[in-house]
Amino acid sequence: MFRKVLVANRGEIAVRIIRTCRELGIATVAVHSTADADALHVALADEAVHIGPAPAKQSYLHIPNIVGAAVKTGADAVHPGYGFLSEDPYFAEICAAHGITFVGPPPDVMEALGDKSTARQLMQKAGLPLLPGTITPLTSADEALAVADDIGYPVVLKASAGGGGRGITVVRRREDMPHAYRTTRADAQALFSDPSVYLERYLQPARHIEVQILCDSHGNAVHLGERDCSVQRRNQKLIEESPSTAVDDDLRERIGAAAVEGAKAVGYRGAGTMEFLLDEDRNFWFMECNARIQVEHPVTEMVTSVDLVAEQLRVAAGEPLSFDQASVRLRGHAVECRINAEDPDRAFAPTPGRVEHLLPPGGPGVRVDSHVVPGGSIPPYYDSLIAKLVVWGEDRDAALARMRRALAEYRISGPGLSTTVDFHRGVLDHPEFRLGGVTTDFLARMSG
Repeated sequence: MFRKVLVANRGEIAVRIIRTCRELGIATVAVHSTADADALHVALADEAVHIGPAPAKQSYLHIPNIVGAAVKTGADAVHPGYGFLSEDPYFAEICAAHGITFVGPPPDVMEALGDKSTARQLMQKAGLPLLPGTITPLTSADEALAVADDIGYPVVLKASAGGGGRGITVVRRREDMPHAYRTTRADAQALFSDPSVYLERYLQPARHIEVQILCDSHGNAVHLGERDCSVQRRNQKLIEESPSTAVDDDLRERIGAAAVEGAKAVGYRGAGTMEFLLDEDRNFWFMECNARIQVEHPVTEMVTSVDLVAEQLRVAAGEPLSFDQASVRLRGHAVECRINAEDPDRAFAPTPGRVEHLLPPGGPGVRVDSHVVPGGSIPPYYDSLIAKLVVWGEDRDAALARMRRALAEYRISGPGLSTTVDFHRGVLDHPEFRLGGVTTDFLARMSG
């Protein structure tokens, strides 16, 4: 096992990783921008290194400063968390060149899966079902028109290098395609420095189902059930739960087996997520693979009692997984609400600022993953996530009752600060959500 791990991230995920490292007896190094000098992850780590000014490009995305901090402190591994450099194969290669283990899949696997068109090709070869569309990037608007005419509208254009729900355009009419093609390519270039886009059938209504996978370097690969991420706003997940009300034991076995087969086919190692769309006839379709730990990983931890970060570290250190597929058992039901510093009444505009009062919920079956403390600040430079509120119950009804109680307890305030706590309470009280029939267009219909 590693002696010292540098956590190349901030916020709640940095705190989360540091806590598991401490339980495993691993020393930790925090890195921080000027804006995060007093942040919780800095206070909890054994060492801390300043890596630059507040803007992420000059700090959390600045590879020389992060690798330099790892070398300076003698860290033998770097955990990237999610976001920032977590899926950057170049960063992983630079770490390896300095004798530092990158906690994640091999660089070539990250590079292949990071390009959504390449990932579709690989998964098609592995036998996973794909929605009708292109396997290689489109070469022109005329090609996009020809493919869409063949498979029928609506279709969706997606940036090949995209992620985080960005670089996606739904095209419902033929006459809209030329403009949509040009703007999606422009967005892809601006967001990801790669204008390549591909096209597939737009499936609606649909459930967004993702499968947690773990693979080691000893030939072991397992899945830990599914998470339902269908409550989304503009392709951004807001509420996740496990298990899904749309997945029974038979479907769970089939979609889990497909996820594992896809991971093994590309030589995956570490924790990852295979994402699928589920249609009304319970057919599932591969979307993409996220080659990192997910924001919503605590949902799976609550129903499996598996510490996913600990398994990541073990695998990266060359150890085998601590369990096999036969020992994976899903118990009860878990729900996660992402609490953001945003104002739902102003189109979810971010509301950074100082936190004057904070009383997070507690009690049986309640977990709060957060980096926010009373008197601390929420900087305007980064993601607006305040906390992940996760609850567990013996069944879905019990979990939802517990989440309603936890949201009612949540107290956080400060000058100009708004949060999504009340928004989540509204979603949980909606009849469609209570019945468990939510699809990815739910919030759009709810607000429209």
